[in-house]
Amino acid sequence: MARNNYQYEKRQKDIAKKKKQDEKRQKKLNRNSDGVEDNSEIENEDIESSEIEVETKDESKDEGI
Repeated sequence: MARNNYQYEKRQKDIAKKKKQDEKRQKKLNRNSDGVEDNSEIENEDIESSEIEVETKDESKDEGI
C-alpha cells in the first residue's frame, strides 16, 4: 500500500501560503505608495493656494497706501 507523502503536501501548502502573503504585502505597498502620492499632491495644492492668498492680501495692503 502506498503511503501519503505528508512532507510534500505540507511544503506545497507552505509555499502557497508564502505566495499569498507576498501578494498581500505587495498589494499593501502599492496601496500605501499610491495613497502617499495622492496626499502629497493635495498638500502641494493647499500650499500653493495659501501662497496665492498671502500674495493677494499683501497686494491689497500696498494698494491702500
